[in-house]
This record gives sequence, C-alpha cells and structure tokens, in this order.
Amino acid sequence: MDNIEQQLATRLGRVHARQRLGIEAERGHHVFGRGLNFFHPENWYSAHALVRYAIQLVGMYERGQRNARNLQVKKNPIHLPHLPKAFHDFKILHLTDLHVDMDERNLNALIQTVADLHYDICVLTGDYRARTFGEIEGAVAGMQRLVLMLKQPVYGILGNHDSVRMLPALESMGVIMLMNEATALEREGARIFLAGVDDPHYFRVDNLEKAAQHIPPDAVSLLLSHTPEIYRLAAHADFDVMLCGHTHGGQICLPGGIPLTLDSKCPRYMGAGKWRYQHMQGYTSVGAGTSIVNVRFNCPPEVTIHHLLQV
Repeated sequence: MDNIEQQLATRLGRVHARQRLGIEAERGHHVFGRGLNFFHPENWYSAHALVRYAIQLVGMYERGQRNARNLQVKKNPIHLPHLPKAFHDFKILHLTDLHVDMDERNLNALIQTVADLHYDICVLTGDYRARTFGEIEGAVAGMQRLVLMLKQPVYGILGNHDSVRMLPALESMGVIMLMNEATALEREGARIFLAGVDDPHYFRVDNLEKAAQHIPPDAVSLLLSHTPEIYRLAAHADFDVMLCGHTHGGQICLPGGIPLTLDSKCPRYMGAGKWRYQHMQGYTSVGAGTSIVNVRFNCPPEVTIHHLLQV
C-alpha cells in the first residue's frame, strides 16, 4: 500500500478507500454499463474529436468557446419554514463542474467572476478535472488558483471525473470535503446541517445513511450531491434541500435551452435550475465549465448564489 492509499484508508475508512481506488484502477472508465445510467459519453474519448470537428466544420467552434466563458451569476431563493432566524438571509455560493484543466481561459473567467461576489459559505459539487482518468496535477493546480480567490469556509464533494487521490490536495487547500459526512453550520447559537456524498453517478460510493446519521430529525439539512440522480433517496432521508450539478444543463442545447442529453438518469425537469420532489427542494446548476468539447450553445455557464430565507 503506497502512502496515498494509507492516507485515504485513514481518512475514509478501509472499505470506502478500497472501493474508490479499485474502481479507478480498472482500465479507464467504461462507456457502456457501470454507474447509474448505461451510456457514459464523457468516457468515449474517440468521439470527442469527432464532435469538435463537426462544430468546427459548421463554423461555430469559436462562438461556442466564447459562450463557454460567458459566465452568468444566478440567484436562487430557498424558502424554508423551519429555518432558524439566525440563518435568514444566509447566502451559499455554489460552484460545480468546473473542469479547471479544460481551458485556461475558462478558469480565468471563473476566477474573475467569483472575485467580488458576496456570500457566507461556498460549496463545490464536484468534477474539477476535465478527463475521467489519468493525471491529476493540472486539476489540482487549477483548483489551488481558484480556492485562493474563494471566501472561507469552502465545502466540497467529488464527482465522476475526479480521482479520490485528489482528496488530500483539496483538503490541504482548506476545502472541507464531505465524503458521506455532515457538518453543523453555526450562527448566533443556531445550527443547520450540511451533508455531502461521494460520487453516486459512476463510482456509486455514496452513502446517504452515513451522511445523515448525526443530523437531528427536526434540523434544517442541506445535501451536496454531484448528480440529481439520487433525488428519491435524498428526499426520503428527510433532506430539505439538495444542491447538485453533473448535467451541464445539456451544454449543447437546442434553442430555448432544450438539452440533447443530460447524461443523467433523472426526470428532465431536474436537468437544470430549481425543482422540487415531494417536500425536498432541489437545484441543479448547469455548471461553470465544459466537458467533452469546450463549447456551449443555448446553455450559458453559471455560478449560483442560493439565498436561505424564512417563510
């Protein structure tokens, strides 16, 4: 066992660490099978160049790249009837699907966008790396640049593009990683709870029971998940709010923002923006980065500020 494996076994527990590392050690990521859905286009690397070539052929590639740097700041009010008074007007900056090593210009645009925003905490819902296997140094370096610009505290989880070997580096930057864990947020003697799960989409090492086990039943609870695909389990685990990403909102959409694919096994209404399932409120950010090919059409990238409000 090498040093990083020992660190991860100590940090996550032997079984969780072995599961994550074992799946990563399999040759590449599978295009078909595994994960929650059958088809994983992000792993089909031979097709990425074809998609890029097709967009270049119709003369839209440069425009698509400019679109990918046109970040929007979205605001999402979340009304909670049992929110403690101390947390009224609490603001959460939500960043997801950053893919910071995809294009230097995208990362620069993101850093400029977040530099002057006002918020109480920041949450990161995964996919910091562009590829789904291979080296992690580029993504770690990009995240280091970004995290330096973020107001603390910063909380994070891992996505299906991320290697668990990135975990020690992210934590050394000051990111509080929630790996099937929860933490209390305290303000003026009141508490709400923030939980996070490891990637449910491809690695399927999420454990909601473990994440929720120390959350009091009457407390306001928020869940970070890379993907909306575990919405049923999250709602029945009594989470009030679920914040996620993964879908990119489709990234390449038809006019009107109609996605060609969401790469996610969930209802299409959960593919982007605000949604609700039973009592649980959810928000799927379309993300700040790009995957497969560095373009966006009819689906501008975003960073999101969630605003907690008493009813």
